[in-house]
Amino acid sequence: QVQLVESGGGLVQPGGSLRLSCAASGSIFRINDMGWYRQAPGKERELVASIANGGSTNYADSVKGRFTIFRDDAKNTMYLQMNALKPEDTAVYYCNAAVKIHVVLSARDYWGPGTLVTVSS
Repeated sequence: QVQLVESGGGLVQPGGSLRLSCAASGSIFRINDMGWYRQAPGKERELVASIANGGSTNYADSVKGRFTIFRDDAKNTMYLQMNALKPEDTAVYYCNAAVKIHVVLSARDYWGPGTLVTVSS
């Protein structure tokens, strides 16, 4: 009953910027922690950035100073602002959220289908 949908991916040149969005919809009582993951060809999926319900954030060392994660709880939406993009950032980016759908149920993880980011000249 919960859907996560990413948007904003595409082709960008090295040094360019993109903003990814993740919109959650469905039966939502509360969204706890959220995060962005990515998976490049031939590599394992890795955590890029996370943000807690209270707003605290964490970033992978490879994106610190370049990426910013933030959320708009009124819209059930999370964003990833990506600046100074490098070819190594090329990957499918996935949205993840821990969602509580009912007062008597514990939160569980949901995933979006992913959006492709390609950084190339």
